[in-house]
Amino acid sequence: MLDRLATRLATAALRLPAARARRVTVTRGIRVRVRDGVPLRTDHYAPDLAGAPTVLIRTPYGRGGPMRLLGRVTAERGFHVVIQACRGTDGSGGVFAPLVHEREDGLDTLDWLRRQRWWSGAFGMFGASYQGFVQWALAADAGEELRAMVAVVTASATRDSTYAGESFALDTVLTWAELLQAQTVPWLARQWELKRGQPRLAAALAHLPLAEADRVATGVTVPFFQEWLRHHTPDADYWRPRMFAGRITQVRAPVAMVSGWHDIFLPAQLRDFAALRAAGARPRLTVGPWTHGSPGLFVAALREGLDWLDEHLAGRPASRTAPVRLHVGGVGGGWRDLPDWPPPATPTRWYLHPGGGLATAAPVPSAPHRFWYDPADPTPSLGGPLLVAQRAGPVDNRPVEARPDVLTFTTAALDAPVEVIGPVRAEVHVRSELPYLDVFVRLCDVDRRGRSWNVCDGLVRVAPGRYGADPAGVVRVPVELWPTAHRFAPGHRLRLQVSGGAHPRYARNPGTGEPLGTAVTLRAGWREVLHDPEYPSAVLLPTVHAGPQSPPR
Repeated sequence: MLDRLATRLATAALRLPAARARRVTVTRGIRVRVRDGVPLRTDHYAPDLAGAPTVLIRTPYGRGGPMRLLGRVTAERGFHVVIQACRGTDGSGGVFAPLVHEREDGLDTLDWLRRQRWWSGAFGMFGASYQGFVQWALAADAGEELRAMVAVVTASATRDSTYAGESFALDTVLTWAELLQAQTVPWLARQWELKRGQPRLAAALAHLPLAEADRVATGVTVPFFQEWLRHHTPDADYWRPRMFAGRITQVRAPVAMVSGWHDIFLPAQLRDFAALRAAGARPRLTVGPWTHGSPGLFVAALREGLDWLDEHLAGRPASRTAPVRLHVGGVGGGWRDLPDWPPPATPTRWYLHPGGGLATAAPVPSAPHRFWYDPADPTPSLGGPLLVAQRAGPVDNRPVEARPDVLTFTTAALDAPVEVIGPVRAEVHVRSELPYLDVFVRLCDVDRRGRSWNVCDGLVRVAPGRYGADPAGVVRVPVELWPTAHRFAPGHRLRLQVSGGAHPRYARNPGTGEPLGTAVTLRAGWREVLHDPEYPSAVLLPTVHAGPQSPPR
């Protein structure tokens, strides 16, 4: 009764279409045995409609709570809903090893579905984050019975996000490991840890060596965390069977993608979109002002997902025709419908200038800017794409910009709006007394009150041989920032930060070249950022609208 009441309230609050099924029967804890005999706990939400197709959701995050609501809401729309706990989680047998068993377990679950008397011969998949990884693991082998996918804040290639810029996404990986381990402790103990502000996790994020951080955070050794520290090089064989991007063009089911501008998987997800478009598919893309776990994302994913399943799995009319819908941030932005991603844009270089200026005017002869980076006091991360929604997204960056290890380059106040939509990249010419370093670049929108709001950013890890230094010891470092859609309003200013890290979002660079998991020695050193005609450091913005601007300050 309480579940039905909650479903009705949620349907009304989220303005979802009226239910089609009058009654939903729920069977919980079904033991679905896969090929090696491991039982996977599975719940079935059955509508009282003949011939209803199936929606499969496989998850490591438990079958209760929000998943119960999702199961009922989706079943009332006229779908059989099957929610299955991945092996080693929420009562399923075996040991959870990220990405290892998802293809085989997914195929075996599909075989089980085919043997059910209510099976109609068609199914779709739905899910966010890891629930999307399991979709990509299965999709290329699911055959014609797979009619639709809804992939929310996820991607087919997980390595790219784990080692963005060939650094290590410490905050995301360790927070996720702690989250999974927390599912095994009593509920009251978990609530107490959250109320205390997760001091064990905070201590672990600051701990060296990283190979001990999982035990500091959780009290146990987490095998996948140890493996990800060891197998971090781009050519590591470890990741080959755990990535599914190589088969994405074999997926024939229509795919709807939902993401946020401050989501941890956004660049990889947009690469998936581009790969599907290049293969002739017509995926749907929605990107909003969301972080990985924000409530707005959940609402949008539910609406977009049900609409997509209605159209492609149940054959009902679609409520949306535009293949791409984006939210443009900033004053005067808002939602836009587009025919494709990215839209046509003019690549505009904004050059770094002496005195901390930023302008489209060509660089002038000038001395480089210098800063001292000390990994013992690492430049902190502030907002941006993080796993925990409460700490993620746009925040006022003035506290970090006040540090001596952060350089800022700022335009004059804009005379007219500048609208930027698409991929963003920077080219920073750096000279360092240490051959091992990180380059972090962040684009901000400075409002009329002087608050500096982060828009997008990126980090690159530099090591000997990765980028060649010229005879003067200068290295040109290309930095891929997160894609964006943002309107810089008149009177606002663009600001570019350049620093040596963003900890603990990214693991600090010790400056020694020691292995990722065992490094304990920390070396500080000077960095120089050059910005003259020979070394024109700049950020390249895809501009769709820009009026005349004032000269650099």
